[in-house]
Amino acid sequence: MNRERRRVGVLGATGAVGQRFVQLLDNHPWFEVTALAASTRSSGRPFGQACHWVLDTPMPEWARDLDVLPASPDADLDCQLLFSALPGDLAKDVEEAFAQAGYAVCSNASAHRMDEDVPLIIPEVNADHLQLITTQRQKRNWPGLIITAANCSTTHLALALKPLHDAFGLTQVNVVTMQAISGAGYPGVPSLDILGNVIPFISGEEEKLEAETRKLLGPLEEGKVRQANLVISAQCNRVPVLDGHMECVSAKFFRPAPMDEIKRALAGFQALQELDLPSAPPYPIIVTEAPDRPQPRLDRDVAKGMTTVVGRIRPCPLLDVRLVLLGHNTLRGAAGGAILNAELLVAQGWVD
Repeated sequence: MNRERRRVGVLGATGAVGQRFVQLLDNHPWFEVTALAASTRSSGRPFGQACHWVLDTPMPEWARDLDVLPASPDADLDCQLLFSALPGDLAKDVEEAFAQAGYAVCSNASAHRMDEDVPLIIPEVNADHLQLITTQRQKRNWPGLIITAANCSTTHLALALKPLHDAFGLTQVNVVTMQAISGAGYPGVPSLDILGNVIPFISGEEEKLEAETRKLLGPLEEGKVRQANLVISAQCNRVPVLDGHMECVSAKFFRPAPMDEIKRALAGFQALQELDLPSAPPYPIIVTEAPDRPQPRLDRDVAKGMTTVVGRIRPCPLLDVRLVLLGHNTLRGAAGGAILNAELLVAQGWVD
């Protein structure tokens, strides 16, 4: 494969997720950021002036002097591929306009995730769903493309469920999430609402978690994804943790399996390692035997925040197995996941 660095841009670059894209793309071996775009409120100024940087590493020097452009195809962004960190209410029309103009759009927004002809991708879970791009281009008559990354809580749930579904066949899943405040963006949840508190509601989150997981685990048949025949019940909570979503999961299988088989299926799970994607962790899932792990502060940054840590695997008196999983919500669950999707696009030849 030609390793020449591809020119890429970021839509919504001044927001919290957009900043993560800028941070993670700094010195990326396959991609070079040549365009940063945002709303008219930010465009027309250097990124260093337009962006209130909120991450705990310095803004990359190359980004400071890049002029922020309007998030519109009329701006003629100097790139082949775009990462979208746009708000959901803006993403639909803007992303479609860029795809119509010939750009490849790797979106972190929710606007197109459940569209029949748009791949919702976690590379280790359903790389074959990229074939939907052919259907998408035929249906929408555009030269570009849109693929989407999953919701932050869905990403780590689907990664953990994939090897179990392949090995034993899932029929029922119950999941209760404890989601970090960074998942709400910046400035996010007011401190008086979240400090010393748990909020048992995140708008739209439970519906996303249930629907997206079924799409991700479903087979691709005759140009369409048939959603997995799986019942999922989700309850989502916001907790006073900065980064790292924790999820308590119980699952029922077509055939019950011993705990040691379940642990082996999780710990041995690998996919697409032969592609040598720069952002892919050596193991998508790390299994811990510690009785009190995973924990957000201790485990969210494993493998640069790109892996899912699973622990407390034990029998469930209601279903077959129960476990606790943890993943970084703004790395693998947001910008990092979308960058990994773009690497897969390049490796499979979807981007020239």
